[in-house]
Amino acid sequence: MQTTQFMLTVLEELKRTANLTKDEEAERLLDAIMQSQKIFVAGTGRSGFMGKSFAMRLMHMDLEVYVVGETVTPSIGMNDLLIIGSGSGETKSLLAMAEKAKSIGATVAVVTTSTESSIGNLANISVKIPAKAKADNESEHDTIQPMGSLFEQSLLLFYDSLILKLMKNKELQGSSMYTQHANLE
Repeated sequence: MQTTQFMLTVLEELKRTANLTKDEEAERLLDAIMQSQKIFVAGTGRSGFMGKSFAMRLMHMDLEVYVVGETVTPSIGMNDLLIIGSGSGETKSLLAMAEKAKSIGATVAVVTTSTESSIGNLANISVKIPAKAKADNESEHDTIQPMGSLFEQSLLLFYDSLILKLMKNKELQGSSMYTQHANLE
């Protein structure tokens, strides 16, 4: 198989996953983003990288957003939102964050392959990305890709799609968001 054929197969997998993702779950997360005072984004590994990309775009929209674990991240409060990206929904450090945020009264959202996971059961808002998780050998969602690649790619597309919907709701253009782009490069 040629490289371009692999790319086309991955695109088909992403299309299938997107078609199985539920808009009503995304809308609940969008509502929470708009109602929150501060937004905190968390994830580990590649899912964490996708979360950082999402946080950057939220910042470009002039929302108060932080990546959990960075040195400038403040404390979470009652009117805040924690968004966790976790394929399995079982990552111990993310579960501990969710428990802490929930105990403070913050809203907890998870984007995961398993809404019945520990974090999924704890979360106020769960969005299911129907893709194979990293350690899922029994998945009904076949993929040619290794480990959690399909989930991680779908997570980035989902986050970017949320940004597009937020831009539409707030009547923002990319050009107006550019004023928030880093200028110390």
